[in-house]
Amino acid sequence: MALTLFSRTRNTPEPKHTQRPQPERGETWNPEGVLVTQRFLGLAGAIVLVYTADAGINGTYYAVACLGCPYQTRSKTNRDNYIASERTGGEIANMHATQCRALPRDLPARPDDDTAREIVRRRLNAERLSDHDTLVYLTSFHLDRLALQRSTEWIEEELQRLADEQPQFLTAQPRTYAPGTEFTILRRPQR
Repeated sequence: MALTLFSRTRNTPEPKHTQRPQPERGETWNPEGVLVTQRFLGLAGAIVLVYTADAGINGTYYAVACLGCPYQTRSKTNRDNYIASERTGGEIANMHATQCRALPRDLPARPDDDTAREIVRRRLNAERLSDHDTLVYLTSFHLDRLALQRSTEWIEEELQRLADEQPQFLTAQPRTYAPGTEFTILRRPQR
């Protein structure tokens, strides 16, 4: 008599493999206020984006950000030379993607308006100097665009609101040689 250790009837269906839903990794993500121009795939699946925002009076500049690790840059070198071409942005993103071992993360949720306002205030404080007044350029917000998920118009409205509420910190005046408003962060008070 044969002893069967494992028996299975022919009527038992094969277990079906169901793939667990994964968070969207960034292959198609286009948050408000951002124009994604290139995407690169990191070694472990994280997406590296090359993106820009509305062209300001100073032209179009690009930024690079990894959606798996904290890496982001708006400059070619440590000397704060803005990324002026999509090609250069692609080279920087590709270099990061070939070395990055980060897994994909959940995409950042769109913040509420109060949180977005705080991101704008933090950027302005980071740009504020102690020895002279500083013009505000929209390119200064490139690194914050993925977290803000707001349009250029929203950022400009927020800058105007801050200038109205805190004129000792930020001023607004019409541009001399171009349409629009020029915002200036006033120097830190001397102690």
